[in-house]
Amino acid sequence: MSNESKSTPEYGRLRNFWQSKSESTTDGAPKSAVKPTGNGIESRTNGHSSSSSSSKTDGFNSRKSSMGDDITPAVSEFDQDILTSSLAEFLQAAEKLGGEVAEHGRLVQKAFNAQRNFLLTATKFAKPSDAEFQNLLTATANSITEIQQFRESRRSSPFFNHLSGVSESIPALAWVTVAPTPAPYIKEMNDAGQFYTNRVLKDFKDKPGHAEWAKSWVGTLTALQTHVRKHHTTGLVWGKLPMAGAPAGGPPPPPPPPAFEMPNLEDLQVSDDRAQLFAELRKGEDITKGLKKVTSEMQTHKNPTLRTAGVVPATGKAPVTNGQGPKAPVAKPPKLVLEGKKWVVEYQIGQKDLKIEQVELNQVIYIFGCKDSTLQIKGKLNSIVVDSCVKCAIVFDSLLASVEFVNCRDCQMQVMGTVPTITIDKVDGLQMYLNKDSLNVEIVSAKSSALNVMVPKADGDFAEHPVPEQFKTTIGQKGLITTATESV
Repeated sequence: MSNESKSTPEYGRLRNFWQSKSESTTDGAPKSAVKPTGNGIESRTNGHSSSSSSSKTDGFNSRKSSMGDDITPAVSEFDQDILTSSLAEFLQAAEKLGGEVAEHGRLVQKAFNAQRNFLLTATKFAKPSDAEFQNLLTATANSITEIQQFRESRRSSPFFNHLSGVSESIPALAWVTVAPTPAPYIKEMNDAGQFYTNRVLKDFKDKPGHAEWAKSWVGTLTALQTHVRKHHTTGLVWGKLPMAGAPAGGPPPPPPPPAFEMPNLEDLQVSDDRAQLFAELRKGEDITKGLKKVTSEMQTHKNPTLRTAGVVPATGKAPVTNGQGPKAPVAKPPKLVLEGKKWVVEYQIGQKDLKIEQVELNQVIYIFGCKDSTLQIKGKLNSIVVDSCVKCAIVFDSLLASVEFVNCRDCQMQVMGTVPTITIDKVDGLQMYLNKDSLNVEIVSAKSSALNVMVPKADGDFAEHPVPEQFKTTIGQKGLITTATESV
C-alpha cells in the first residue's frame, strides 16, 4: 500500500470510489448507475453491460479489502429492495420513454448511487464531525440540485409533469438528516411528487409506458420509506468502527488516576451486624442471659386488653431529599408556518381556533408535538401527517393522497370532502368522522387501539364502528387465514 493510500481515510476512499462510478462520460452523458451483483459492481446503460467489468471487479475487491469485510446488512438490503428492484424498474421504464425522461432518470440513478456511497460509510463507521458529515453529503446534495435544475431548464417540455414528479420528491434522499422520524418525511416527499405523477396518469393514460413509469417511481420511494422504517427508525444509524486515517496528534493523554471510591455505608453496616451476630453466638449458653422474661401480663391469651391494642408502628428515618424536585420540561415555542410547500404546525398547546386557509394541491401539512388543540384546514391539498400529538382534532375539506397519524393519543379527525387513505401507526385512541363522499376510504392501521369510524346516517347522526383489535389466525391449505374475532 502506498503512502498516499495510507493517509487517506477509509470513508474518503469509499467516497472517491463511488463518485467515480457516477461521473460523466467523455461525451457529456452521465453514466448509468452501478448495479450490485454477487461478484462485484456491474454498470448498465440502456440494458447493455459495460465492457470494463474486470476493472470494476478489481475496484470492488479493493474496497472490500480496505473495509475489512463485506458490506453491512442494511446496505445489502438497500441494494436488493431498491437498487436492483424498484429503482431498476423505474429506470427501465424511463429508458423506454426515452428523451428527456430517460436522461432525467440517469440523474436519479446517479443520486441513488451517491446515497448508497454515503450509507456504505455511515453504516460502517462511527459518526464523524459535522464538517466531514457535510462533506459526505455533498455528492447527494449536488445530485438533487442537478435533478431539479434539469426540470427548471425545461419548463416548455411536453414531459414537464414527468420531470416535476421526480424533482418535487427527490429531496426524500435527504432523510439521512431527519430525526427522529425520517420515514414519514420520505412519505411527505413522495406525496408531493404524486401531485404531478397523477397528472401523468391522467394525461397519458392512452399512451403505453407512462403509467408504468409513474407507478414505478412512486414504488421506488415507497420501498425507500419501508427500508428506512426498518433499519433507521429513529434516524440514521451509524456504525461503530473509528474513522481510519485521522490526523496524528501525538500520543494519547495518560489515563486519569483511579478515583478514590468511598466505601459503601450499607456494606459496612452489614459487616458490623454480621460481626456482632457472631460475637453473640460465641457466648454459647450465656446468650439467653440478656433476654427479658415474659410474664403473664405480657401474654395475650391471659391479658385480653392486649388484643384490642393497635400494632405499634415501627419508627424509621424519613427519606433524605436534596430539596430539589424534578426539572420541568422546557417548553418549545409554537410554530405555524409555510416552509416551501410544507405547512409546519408544532408545539401548539390549548389552541382551539387554529386555521390554515388557501392551501394548494401540491402542499402538505406536518403536525408535531401538539396537545389539546384544534386545527381547521380550508381547501384541498395533498396530504396531512399528525405525529406525536395528544388530544388534538383536525378538520379538513379534501386530500389528494392521505392523512397519517403516528404515535398519537386521544385524537379526532373529520373530513368534509374526500380522502383516499387513512394511515394509522402506534395510535391509542382515534375518532374518524366521515361524510357521504368519503365512504370509499381505505383505513390501514398497525399497532393501534381504540380506533372508531363514525359513519353518517340518514338522520344526520353518526353510527360508530370500532376498528378490530383482536384477530384469529388459522392455517389453511394456501397459508394463514386471519379474521377479526367476534369479541371486538
